[in-house]
Amino acid sequence: MERTLTDFIRALRAAGAPVSSAEAIDAANALSLIGFEDRQRMKDAFGLVLAKSEEEKIIHDQMFETFFRRKSVNVSDSSSTDKKGAKAKHGDDLSSVRSAEQKDAEQKAGQLSFRELAFSDDSERIATAIERAGAAAGVDDIRFSTQQAFFVRQMLDRLGVEAFDQELSSKMGDPKRKAQAEVKKLSEARALLQKRAREYVEQRFELFGRSATDNFMNEVVANRELAQLGMRDMERMKVMVARMAKRLAVRHSRRRKVRNRGQLDMRHTMRANAGHDGVPFELVWKHRRKDRPKIVAICDVSGSVSRYVRFLLLFLYALKDQVTDLSAFAFSARLKEVGHELENMSFEAAMDRIIHEMGSGGTDYGQALQDLQDQYWDSIDRRTTILILGDGRSNQADPRLDIFQEAAARAKRVVWLCPEPPGRWGTGDSCVLEYKPFCTSMSYCATALDLEQALDEVLNAYD
Repeated sequence: MERTLTDFIRALRAAGAPVSSAEAIDAANALSLIGFEDRQRMKDAFGLVLAKSEEEKIIHDQMFETFFRRKSVNVSDSSSTDKKGAKAKHGDDLSSVRSAEQKDAEQKAGQLSFRELAFSDDSERIATAIERAGAAAGVDDIRFSTQQAFFVRQMLDRLGVEAFDQELSSKMGDPKRKAQAEVKKLSEARALLQKRAREYVEQRFELFGRSATDNFMNEVVANRELAQLGMRDMERMKVMVARMAKRLAVRHSRRRKVRNRGQLDMRHTMRANAGHDGVPFELVWKHRRKDRPKIVAICDVSGSVSRYVRFLLLFLYALKDQVTDLSAFAFSARLKEVGHELENMSFEAAMDRIIHEMGSGGTDYGQALQDLQDQYWDSIDRRTTILILGDGRSNQADPRLDIFQEAAARAKRVVWLCPEPPGRWGTGDSCVLEYKPFCTSMSYCATALDLEQALDEVLNAYD
């Protein structure tokens, strides 16, 4: 019982549902109370103690259905549909925790040869032998779908397929009709048992391998330059950005002020206790005032940068609950606020419209700064972090450093994210090195992890 529960919890953790040690103990206590005879009760109980959110509840339900399932296949007679149906009904949704009779069958299963197992009518004995072979082959260590064939072969070897294959090979050379009929019968029995082993490996891959594959692919995509992402990577990246944004939101959620520690505020303490003849019954502590995050994002949406802008804005609007005061501006030549489109349209439709309307024409950072000063200057105050994403290539136009310097003086911080590597800064028509002295930070930003780190640093300034 403990091993089964431990494996189930490991599958939940692999699928992305963080189960703590305390919750695992609660699940064991619940199982000891309700038993495992009633499958639905067991599922409901585990769902209550192991799932803490709607997302985790969905993962739990999916993993439970996959983990506590055993498919029975009649390997001796593929045409006996009724018999197979009865055995499948008997074997479906069977818990891995067994009664005394089932443990007896498990011991006997270990003594069966591959031939005896292939022609056995005992579905439970076959399932037990398959599970034992899977455990011996280390199937739970599977990480990629391409490993399935390898683990199936390993399981068949542990079931004793080699002697069975030798028998099959010796009969194949006999041209007699009786021998050929025997070959057909042996081949079908072998194929059905191999199918059963493959189904078991596929099930274990769904439990322990798929999430590992997804994590590996997520890591690859997260470290790939955004400009190199293909259309297949987009959906995966959207899910990753949502997770990263959620992680940032949790990390920077505003903590409750602790009022019973810190430096004593004598002036306010004396004032608060004036009615007590100056006896300090009520102590007042000094607290540092924290600003709420306010971000003004200014994004170059010209062709060379548009792919990066798409993910930066996706990040920012995924953080909308955390950064309630957010203004987004886009430009290539003229600057325009684009928050309305992002809030009232689907993200993809909004981005397509923004890039179509604002992404044409020559890039002019000086004109964009002039538009910012003329129309949106009041959006910048002492709480504001100006977040600029662009390569700083202004087609030899006036960079308007005077306006940029004034904006930096008005704002709390200026953070510049450049998708070009530092070796190219200041080359050709790049003005980034001219803007750099007025920036709080200027960094190379090419991947999703770079974006996450940059936004983490921006939010750290408000913690």
